[in-house]
Amino acid sequence: MKYVSTRGQIEPIEFQDAVLMGLADDGGLIIPESIPDVTGRLEAWKSLDYSELAFEILRLFVGDIPETDLKSLIEKTYADAFDPAPAVTVRVGPVYVLELWHGPTLAFKDIALQLLGNLFEYILARRGGRLNILGATSGDTGSAAIAGCRGRDGIDIFIMHPAGRVSEIQQRQMTTVLDENVHNIAVAGNFDDCQRIMKTLAADLDFKGKYSLGAVNSVNWARVLAQIVYYFKVVFEVQAQTGAQRVQVEVPTGNFGDILAGWYARQMGLPISQLILATNENDILARFFSSGEYSLGKLSQTLSPSMDIQVASNFERYLYYKVGCDAGRLRALMDEFARTGSLHVEVADDGKIDSAVVAGVGTQDDVLATIGKYHREYDYLLDPHTAVGVSVAEAMGVSDEPLVALSTAHPAKFPDAIKKATGKDLAHHPAIDTLANLPTRCAELPNDIEAVREFIIKTIG
Repeated sequence: MKYVSTRGQIEPIEFQDAVLMGLADDGGLIIPESIPDVTGRLEAWKSLDYSELAFEILRLFVGDIPETDLKSLIEKTYADAFDPAPAVTVRVGPVYVLELWHGPTLAFKDIALQLLGNLFEYILARRGGRLNILGATSGDTGSAAIAGCRGRDGIDIFIMHPAGRVSEIQQRQMTTVLDENVHNIAVAGNFDDCQRIMKTLAADLDFKGKYSLGAVNSVNWARVLAQIVYYFKVVFEVQAQTGAQRVQVEVPTGNFGDILAGWYARQMGLPISQLILATNENDILARFFSSGEYSLGKLSQTLSPSMDIQVASNFERYLYYKVGCDAGRLRALMDEFARTGSLHVEVADDGKIDSAVVAGVGTQDDVLATIGKYHREYDYLLDPHTAVGVSVAEAMGVSDEPLVALSTAHPAKFPDAIKKATGKDLAHHPAIDTLANLPTRCAELPNDIEAVREFIIKTIG
């Protein structure tokens, strides 16, 4: 399998080069040259455990790592860091909740970023050199990326977060990690500002080359690839429990990476009837799938901060396929968006942008009501991001097909929202409670590209 850019201006590259490149050198996003059809393999895969399933899927996309090494990397990733497993399916009332927060930072990002950290270390050990990772986070990516890269040879990691716009616990999960190779940056702006700085520096090829800049955000293809696996796992489990032919999956969505993994899984042949895209009040993606209009709105600060995003970086990957894999048209649309803050795609004759995706918005009132309802009726705590998704799915009505709700974070990461919804101090986890008294380290920088550039140069010497 070779990899190309959505913008069509790099030569095809191997998987390891794609991992190290992160953002494509032409400013686009790296994608596989083709999407494999695995329809004929589904039955044989249903009996596999998580690591075995991950190996079978990843081997289709990884052509330049020996299969014995790839298997070892996957087993190393998922053997010890997740308790009891990377993905756990729980029946809660009318939905099958897929708990994806059993990793070291209690968020779904761990599933991909633990693997990515091992991939970085593996590649650098064979190629030599160093990698300086620059990432932006709206909350959970930062701590998961740090957990995946802390203390690793040959890697320094710089994580930007919007000052005052992540939860206190999310901030402490990042800033209490004091390893010498970990560098936290609080930027005086919002997440979109952090992401813009990251992409601008990654697009400066002289700077990127001289300082060996890499990426851990879901612009890195390996992140999306790793997340495809748990869609297969949960569909197989729900089919076994219900006998259903197809399953619908609801995904709370911010940067579009998680639901994009589900879209790839469906393209590969996994029997997902539809993907339910759920946003909070930052509804740029919900508006697109309803109207074809992708346009910036006012950024709102909500109870689900990891979804407080306007510019969803992974949307470009989806848009590339939507325009028929026409890199020239994709470039024109992205240039239009850069100039005007808006782009438009024609709606099909049936009034839909994509028959595979339906979309809706869960407000803060919806979130609080849903958390309260599931606690009262099912004795189950949803974190506010998961509650966005569940509220949207419930608003869409009853279906004969089983509904999977992706649960993206442990509720203990958002105790204020849980207390507001239930009236009780219920959201705790030992890994979170121990953070309160730990020392922290974080640089505070203005919302300025050059300030971040100089900080990186000074830090790595």
